[in-house]
Amino acid sequence: MRRTAGLAGIRCAMVLNQSDPAVELLRMLNREFPRDPEILYVTTHTFSDLSSRAAQQLAAFAPNSFQAQELRAESLEVQGKWDQAAREYQAILQQNPRQPGIHFRLGRLLLSKPNPPPTVAEDAKKEFQQELEIDPNNAGAEYVLGELARQSQQWDEAIQHFSRAAKLDASFGDAFLGLGSSLMSQRKFSEAVPPLETAVKLEPQNPAAHYNLAMAYARSGRKEAADKEFAVHREMMQKSGGAGADQGSTPPEAPQ
Repeated sequence: MRRTAGLAGIRCAMVLNQSDPAVELLRMLNREFPRDPEILYVTTHTFSDLSSRAAQQLAAFAPNSFQAQELRAESLEVQGKWDQAAREYQAILQQNPRQPGIHFRLGRLLLSKPNPPPTVAEDAKKEFQQELEIDPNNAGAEYVLGELARQSQQWDEAIQHFSRAAKLDASFGDAFLGLGSSLMSQRKFSEAVPPLETAVKLEPQNPAAHYNLAMAYARSGRKEAADKEFAVHREMMQKSGGAGADQGSTPPEAPQ
C-alpha cells in the first residue's frame, strides 16, 4: 500500500506541478524499495520531466542569461549541430570572457566534430589551455591535454597533465590509467605500477586498466602478479566477446 500510494502521489504532484512533494516521495520510495524496476522507471521519467520544466522556466524568465545560452548550446551539441553550438558558446564568452567551463566545452566540441580540419588538435589544445587559465582546478581539461600529448607521443607533457588531473580528482580513473600508460611508453615500468594499481581499484571493470597493469608488473619482473592480472583481463574479454580476447594470454618476458 505504501508503494502504491507513493507512486500515485508522484503522479498527482506532477499533474499539479508541485516538484517538492514529488521529489520527497521519490526519495521515500527509493529508500524503502531499492532496485524496484517500476520505481526506478518512474524516477527516471519524473526527473526528466522536472528537468524539462526547469529548462522551460529558464528560457521564459531569463532567455538572455549565459545559463540559458549554455543550455541551448548543450542542446545543439547533443543534436550534432556543432557550428551553431560553437556560436552559442562564443556568445557566452563575449559577455563573460572568464566564465568557467566554456573554453572546455569549445575544446571538447572541436574534438567531437566529424571530419575535423588538420589543425583541430592544436585548436582544441588552445581552448583547454585557456580554460586552465580561468579554472586551474579543471581536471577534465588537464586530462584531455594529456591525451592530446599522448597521441602525439609527447610523453613528458602527457605525464605532467595526467599527474595534475589525478591530483585534482583522486577518483579520476582514466587519469591514472593515462599516467601509467605514458610512463610505460617511457619504459618506466616500476613507476607505472602505482598509478595503474589505482586505476584498477577505481575502474575494476576496465579491461585496459588490468592489461596495462599486467604489462607493468611483467616488465618490472613481478611475474606472479602479472599472471593474475593477465588472467583477469583474459576472463573479462572472453565474457564480453570482444576482439582481442586472447590479448595478454602469453605474458611478455621481464627484461633482464
